[in-house]
Amino acid sequence: MLWVILAFISAALLGFYDVFKKESLKSNAVVPVLFLNTLFSSLIFIPFIIMSHRGGMIDPASPFYCSDWNWHEQRYILLKSCIVLSSWLLAYFGLKHLPLTIVGPINATRPVMVLVGAMLLFAEQLNLWQWAGVLLALLGIELLKHTSKKEGINWWRDKWIYFVILSNILGAVSGLYDKYLMAPVENGGVGLNKMAVQAWYNIYQFWMMLAMLLILWMPTRSKYTPFHWSWFIPLISIFLSAADFVYFYALGMDGAMISVVSMVRRGSVIVSFLCGAMVFKEKNLKAKAVELALVILSMLLLFVGSR
Repeated sequence: MLWVILAFISAALLGFYDVFKKESLKSNAVVPVLFLNTLFSSLIFIPFIIMSHRGGMIDPASPFYCSDWNWHEQRYILLKSCIVLSSWLLAYFGLKHLPLTIVGPINATRPVMVLVGAMLLFAEQLNLWQWAGVLLALLGIELLKHTSKKEGINWWRDKWIYFVILSNILGAVSGLYDKYLMAPVENGGVGLNKMAVQAWYNIYQFWMMLAMLLILWMPTRSKYTPFHWSWFIPLISIFLSAADFVYFYALGMDGAMISVVSMVRRGSVIVSFLCGAMVFKEKNLKAKAVELALVILSMLLLFVGSR
């Protein structure tokens, strides 16, 4: 049960992360915002790496301990960095051009993709309550497609919708890969240290984004939206790092199901929807509230099914 509660906490943190991300991208350049996100995230975790290997400041039994660096671990983490960064780039561009109350529910489809992969790769099984939750989430997304037409968004012709969908596909791949990385070796996984994965994949992403900033964005920045500083940018890193830490911790617990954790984590849409309504004053809220209610009910059914 604890891993389900942690999944809900991660969802709340992730909701605020989406809000800060939307605010930071308002009339702003995507690449430098994402670069700063990876920079601040790296700065958060570097002290834990140092304290884990200098004078035993962090005990190996602590959840904040980062295991020793070696290529056997790092090659897996490097691949995760590539998957996650690709997903983030697509998500940032999509979120910049679409309402938060549209993007949030679309993101709720990711656990369904994870579910299919989990059943195929990890032989996970859902009970009746959990299946009901999945079906309600799908119904909510189908209704959202019709509501979004009122805002001039055609799901089959809007490239930003495809950006968000592809981002979610890559996110689902990352979620399944996380399960493989965290699972013990005797259970067919790699058995990596959770804190090491979170710390090092952020550091790798920083170097990738630095190269992209210097090689791709800087020479052509005059042609695109200019960059301006926002204090919401560091909040992106803080809330994402906290959400991911809780997520990894939940995923590493005995009995944790990646399909359920991913679905509950998408409950972040509740926070993003409310902020989209109150902060960004987005439209068609009554219709979208119906879809949101279905997503909330699907989260509750998953929670009941996991007891």
